[in-house]
Amino acid sequence: MSSLSGKKMNEFVALAPVLPMASASAKQRSYAQILKSSAIVGGSTVLNIGIGIVRTKAIALILGPGGFGLAGLYTSIITLTQNIAGIGINSSGVRQIAEAAGNDDKQKIARTAVVLRRSAIVLGLLGALALLVFSKEVAILTFGNAEHRGAVCLLSLAVLFQLVSTAQGALIQGMRQIADLAKMNVIGALSGAIISIPVVYYLRERGVAISLVLVAAMTIVTSWWYSRKVRFQRPTLTTPQVREEIAGLLKLGIAFMASGLLVPGVAYLVRVILLQSAGMAATGMYQSAWTLGGLYINFILQAMGADFYPRLSATANNNCECNRLVNEQALIGILLAAPGVIATLTFAPLVIAIFYSAKFTPAVEVLRWICLGTMLQVITWPMGFIIVAKARQDLFLLSEFAWAVVATGLAWVCIRNFGLNGAGIAFFGSYIFHWILVYPIVRWLSGFRWSEQNVRIGGVSLLLIAAAFTGFYALPLKAAIGLGTVLLVSSCVYSLHLVAKLMDGHEVPPALRRILKFVRPSSQPAFKGHENPSRGLRPAEIVQEPIP
Repeated sequence: MSSLSGKKMNEFVALAPVLPMASASAKQRSYAQILKSSAIVGGSTVLNIGIGIVRTKAIALILGPGGFGLAGLYTSIITLTQNIAGIGINSSGVRQIAEAAGNDDKQKIARTAVVLRRSAIVLGLLGALALLVFSKEVAILTFGNAEHRGAVCLLSLAVLFQLVSTAQGALIQGMRQIADLAKMNVIGALSGAIISIPVVYYLRERGVAISLVLVAAMTIVTSWWYSRKVRFQRPTLTTPQVREEIAGLLKLGIAFMASGLLVPGVAYLVRVILLQSAGMAATGMYQSAWTLGGLYINFILQAMGADFYPRLSATANNNCECNRLVNEQALIGILLAAPGVIATLTFAPLVIAIFYSAKFTPAVEVLRWICLGTMLQVITWPMGFIIVAKARQDLFLLSEFAWAVVATGLAWVCIRNFGLNGAGIAFFGSYIFHWILVYPIVRWLSGFRWSEQNVRIGGVSLLLIAAAFTGFYALPLKAAIGLGTVLLVSSCVYSLHLVAKLMDGHEVPPALRRILKFVRPSSQPAFKGHENPSRGLRPAEIVQEPIP
């Protein structure tokens, strides 16, 4: 369940009301909820992408591939240290606050929020101190020498700032204020870009670490601004109460921490292997492809962390309902992801040139391999949430560890044999393994099976993606681009048509309603804002029967 950890694990929210069983209108409302949360989280992600384009383009032009690779390595150091120092308390804090909010227990919310903030400050200081003490060893392990020791010391501030800001963000997310969370991320990214770009421009590579610290500092400001909107009376805490809250935070936090170390740990090791085997420029190429490969997919994955997980948690003991929600989320994920993946595969050279520069052209092929892996992420994520929702920390950690070992081993073998492209091949291969690993686990836990509808639609989408990918190896470039364009249009029409069939217009966001009304079959009622939610598809048309 590798994709449920790392930077996304701290986005989990806990319990929400149980959905009614699978009537036609209930299914339509469920699909509407998935799309609505995707629209909110995705809208902020789109803005972040726009901000990221400007920031990454500027840094790429200023520093080139080598400097961009350096930024990626610094980021990996911050992420790893933050995950170790945080002990996963922010992720478990989200769950505790959400549970208390669901029970309208204001005192519990206040106690958890205060203890979480204080713990984050203490752990942030300890993490920063540890990075300062071991800065020489970290620099030597990463770069092979102690030349970057001063920059590593500076990164300790970013670790402190990140931990404090994520604790404040946990309060916002635990209260399910998703809109505020989206605004916080956008404002933080924008202010960070405005500050960091001039620093890198004037200081060049010496300014990379400083820029990362400034970006982290801005996240504290924005998270504080929005967290202060959550009003609660400051509690008087006794020692037993503090111990109880800390014990609750650590109960799941340690499992989240262990898991959260594996994904960034693998990312760090892949970059180190690339650095040692192919040099800093190749590391920068991989970093650029990695960044682009996740831009479009991230809004789907973030929506799962913000909305799907709490809904699934509420039905974790009802296997039938749990499996239905997973199939629904996977279906929407496939329909949203396939067009974006095909577009990136087809126009990878143009995307690389727009986001970076012509110097990054070698990143095109590795980007295509990463796109294949991200598509598998979208498919396997909903399944993996079953393990966490059922609180099976043992299976969760076992699957994470198995994926990490395989992913690192594949990276070592593939990079040595295929160079830069081997990193992308290894990423794709690791998620094939992840799929094979997780499916039997969730089949055993809840009796989960893919619905016939998902197998059919997923099969079509994967065939379109495979055709677009292989076209660049079997056809001349212009013919491959032409084929990819046709497949992209086909995928868009196919996805919109199916979304229109699955949806009822009552709860669809207005912007999406205007798009869907052009592809909704004429036999179905047009989208109207106050339409009866029970209208639309007949139950027989949307019931998802599991396959053996």
